[in-house]
Amino acid sequence: MLEKPSYKNQQFAILISLLRDRQGFLEEISQGIRLQSKTSALFVSSSICFAIYGAIIGASHSWGQALSSAIKLPAFYLLTLIICFPTLFFFNVLFGSRSSFQQHFVVLLTAVSVISVLLFSLAPVTLFFMITAPNSYQFFKLLNVLIFGITGIFGIKFLYEGMQLLSKQDEVGKKTRTTILRSWLFLYGFVGVQLGWFLRPFFGAPGSKFELFRAVSGNFYLDIVSAISEILGGR
Repeated sequence: MLEKPSYKNQQFAILISLLRDRQGFLEEISQGIRLQSKTSALFVSSSICFAIYGAIIGASHSWGQALSSAIKLPAFYLLTLIICFPTLFFFNVLFGSRSSFQQHFVVLLTAVSVISVLLFSLAPVTLFFMITAPNSYQFFKLLNVLIFGITGIFGIKFLYEGMQLLSKQDEVGKKTRTTILRSWLFLYGFVGVQLGWFLRPFFGAPGSKFELFRAVSGNFYLDIVSAISEILGGR
């Protein structure tokens, strides 16, 4: 007698089907097929992938930071999605989209899931540098900024393709919606950077005590410039 797949296996099976047949997966979304199961599966599986990566980068500081980052990293991506999603949905509806609220949300969730899988695939690389260069905090931080940037670009590319496919069935206002989508992607990036800065630390500075949240000061861009300057011997 065949055993029924466990709940966890079912969630990851849907994620694997997304990775293996992206076009078919997006076509099902545009047709409204099994949207509820896709939503729950992608949410669960992406949260697990984010949590694992968050725990690894947090472990460079302490066990407390590892636990904190394992919770904050999935929250960071989900909150960014929730904050920006209504803007995209209502502007699309205003300019002719007939796709449902859930269809829009699942497409965005697929992009977030792709990012989570890519981060999970790069986790061994991050772990390697964490072990072999334990005293190179600024290098480790910049390495992860690069990793987050690259995976984010792939996620945005997937999102753009998915939204374009979703718009195929609604020709009226399609050109305007494409312009809106491109502008929205910049908004999504800026909100993500600011939210990430607000939720920090994810790594934890060496020699510092564990902090769940750090006082808001400075900005992300100045911090990156400072990190690069330190690596190059500027201070």
